[in-house]
Amino acid sequence: MMTKRVIPCLDVHDGKVTRGVQFGKAEEGGLRNVGDPVELAMRYNEQGADEMVFFDITASAHGRATMVGVIERVADECFMPLTVGGGIKTVDDMHLMLRAGADKISINSSALSNPGLIREGAEKYGSQCIVVSVDAKRLGPGRWGVFSHGGRRDTGLEVVDWVCEAVKLGAGEVVLNSIDADGTKAGFDLEITRRISESVGVPVVASGGAGSLLHMAQVLQEGRADAVLAASIFHFGNHTVGEVKQFLARQNIPVRL
Repeated sequence: MMTKRVIPCLDVHDGKVTRGVQFGKAEEGGLRNVGDPVELAMRYNEQGADEMVFFDITASAHGRATMVGVIERVADECFMPLTVGGGIKTVDDMHLMLRAGADKISINSSALSNPGLIREGAEKYGSQCIVVSVDAKRLGPGRWGVFSHGGRRDTGLEVVDWVCEAVKLGAGEVVLNSIDADGTKAGFDLEITRRISESVGVPVVASGGAGSLLHMAQVLQEGRADAVLAASIFHFGNHTVGEVKQFLARQNIPVRL
């Protein structure tokens, strides 16, 4: 049985880790400063994180240069796989982050506007390197839509359809973000996570809503996710990565201790 992964997520804005609720934006005053990304990455590395995800939410040339520096520093200090996303629009952008020390590249809005980017990246770097991140919002009973541009724009796509298409194009992993649950600590959206997990043959990472150890166990068991991604629960000291893994192991969920 494959071990389940526990992955802290760091949203980086102007070189600092921030945290919002339901995709709050910096320009709206919706972000809270958490700390230095390298210091946090080292902390989670010591706690036994399986991977680390960095999202560049600055979306500027200056921000991109800052992000490259962050990844280089983290890669020098930590020895877990690093995934980087945010503003990556071309294969050259992918190369820049991979050269800085990233192991995987996460794309979201750019994959929606140019699905061929998934195939280009997979052909050049391998499917295992290409992660498609999907921002999903519940539209009604049994209905979820795909949103882009930080959850602000409805693409008109249905979530399961888009995820299946992304995997056909070469995505080797899917991160499913629940806009409704993001930062609320009220639990993951188990229903859509399970639907996606049962629809594709690649790992699915559940994101959005982690507020307790039980939430994480539920999305790995009932939601059938392959990994759980969280931010607030780690950043604000509610639990360590080690505590999460020990709890999951007690629930007979296979993890790397």
